[in-house]
Amino acid sequence: MYDQRPSDQHLLLPALEAHQRKFGHVPRLIAADAGYYSHANEDGAHALGVKQVSIPNRNTRSQVRRKLERQRWFRQGQKWRTGCEGRISIIKRRHGLERCRYRGEDGMKRWVGLGVIADNLINLGRCLSPQTA
Repeated sequence: MYDQRPSDQHLLLPALEAHQRKFGHVPRLIAADAGYYSHANEDGAHALGVKQVSIPNRNTRSQVRRKLERQRWFRQGQKWRTGCEGRISIIKRRHGLERCRYRGEDGMKRWVGLGVIADNLINLGRCLSPQTA
């Protein structure tokens, strides 16, 4: 958690480094929205060993960049990212996560964790229940 909300551009490389420490490798593909884009982030991710970086550049005029962003892997990375954001939205609406009822950072972590567990239980129950015709 941060005392003040940093720019998205400053969060990408530390997140990749934390992933590498935790799992022993960087992901093959990273996907993020345009707020995370910078040349430094893209070059840094490649330098860490990420093969595919799917972060759109909203200010590009380059034909080479446009061609890159039209490649299948790039578009699939963006589709996966928007699917994750939709899932977060459902969890927020279904379990009332717009407003935390606990206080402090530990309370926020508890609130979000309980919401995720509740949503996972609903989805597991849906998968395990007999399908109706």
